[in-house]
Amino acid sequence: MITYDNVKATEVDISGDLICITWDDGQRGTYSHRMLRLRCPCASCVEEMTGRALLDPDSVPQDVRALDYMTVGQYALQFLWSDAHYTGIYTYRYLRAMCD
Repeated sequence: MITYDNVKATEVDISGDLICITWDDGQRGTYSHRMLRLRCPCASCVEEMTGRALLDPDSVPQDVRALDYMTVGQYALQFLWSDAHYTGIYTYRYLRAMCD
């Protein structure tokens, strides 16, 4: 089993059709804006105790985009989405696992 406990993002580009993240292990991940928005791990989108999805995919516009982002400590990214959602903290481990 591969784990990504110590991986860090070295570059993040949200300007294109895809979000591109370069990792310190040399991997480059590309993510659809909408896919990442639909996988938001915040308590409004995922039930905290069960992990059950609360977000209705039909409520997220097809053209949703990350407008901005910021790093959270040394372990995560937080995106500001064009649908005004911004509370999700995407750990590097979570993001890196998605790009395999």
